[in-house]
This record gives sequence, structure tokens and C-alpha cells, in this order.
Amino acid sequence: MLEIEGMNVSYGDFRALWDVSFSVEKEEIVALIGANGAGKTTIFKTISGLLKPSAGGIMFEGTAVEKAPIHRRVEMGISLVPEGRGLFPGMSVLENLEMGAFTGRGRRSKDETLEQVCELFPILKTRKKQAAGTLSGGEQQMLAIGRGLMSKPKLLLLDEPSWGLSPLMSKNIFEAARVINNSGVTILLVEQNVRMALELADRAYVVENGRIVEEGYSRDMLDSQHIREAYLGTE
Repeated sequence: MLEIEGMNVSYGDFRALWDVSFSVEKEEIVALIGANGAGKTTIFKTISGLLKPSAGGIMFEGTAVEKAPIHRRVEMGISLVPEGRGLFPGMSVLENLEMGAFTGRGRRSKDETLEQVCELFPILKTRKKQAAGTLSGGEQQMLAIGRGLMSKPKLLLLDEPSWGLSPLMSKNIFEAARVINNSGVTILLVEQNVRMALELADRAYVVENGRIVEEGYSRDMLDSQHIREAYLGTE
């Protein structure tokens, strides 16, 4: 579904990504793991169109999209749930969700998708008139994911979904991600909680200093001595 080949990205004179290459197959969950500042969020911003690569290609379902505008990528089926959620705090829950369906792809099935989102996150239905900024952190994350689903994505980019959440709420969010994937949505995940990410994902790539340095099946990475020492805090 997604193929990144030799992608380089810079912020001015600073090179953030170096020849990054990886792929995501249809209906997989793939995790990008690594330390803060490794380049994971930069990868997401480049896939979604917020940043432009200086070299390399981004193929989505066989079509080159590295030069496509953001709205075109959303229309094709790529949806980003950003780190920090990026909600409109003064707008209601319902208005935030409706903002996610601004493309033709989302508008055509807005009512049906809204019902599905409320089934996945029932609290959003009871809070639909409430301002997004007054929700709890967990409710805001549910809203951010729900808004991402309103565009009817084929590929959902989840950037740090457990950010600022309690262990119990993080577990609930990851269970929701599994349900979303089981419905046919492919997921690319960035997550600081490496154990939770690997337990959810089918495969994973390790990002260090703007480079992909390791890849493999998640179950193998959970047993890897290097991964355990570097990211899981155990030997």
C-alpha cells in the first residue's frame, strides 16, 4: 500500500532524514519505534504532505504522491492523527468530527462514518455538543482518532496515540486501534511506548538519527536482546 524509497528531508541546513526506505502492506499494522528526535514524526509529516522531501519517492497504492498537495493525499485515503491531537478546542465534538469529512471521499459517507465513530467511541456521542477543549485527555485522543476516521482512510497514521494518557486509557486506545485495523484500515504507528507498539503491530522499523537501522516482525523484536536493552529497559 505504501512504499517509501530513499527519502531525504531537511529543515534548512539540518538533515532530518537520510535515505529512509520502508513499506507497509495493505491491512497491516506497522510501527516506527525510536528515541525522541529520531525522525519518526518527520516521516509522518512528509507522508501526509506537511513537509516535502528533498530526494526520494512516496508511492501510495502504486501512485507517486510526494508532490501531491495535502488535500489530494487525504482524498486518496491517507489520514494523519497528529501528535498532540491538533483539535479545534473552541469547536464542539461534532464540529471537530465534521471537519474530518471535508473531502469528497469523507462527505459522501459522513453520516454513516459518524455513526461508526460513535459506536467505536460511545463517549463522543454523549459529548457531541461539548467543546473539544473541555474533554479529558483520553476523550480528546478518541476525538482526534475519530476525526481522522471521518475522511474514510485506507491508511491511518497514528502519531503518539498514548501521549499524556494513563496506562488504562492507553490500553483502551490501542484496543480501538486493533478494532480499526480489523475493519480493513491499514495503520502506521509512531509510539514511545515501545512494548505496547510491538504488541499491537505486525512489523516494526527502528529509526535512529534519521535512518532506518533495523526492521523485523514485532514478535521477534520483543525477543531481541538489543531492542530489550535499548527500548524496553530489560536485559
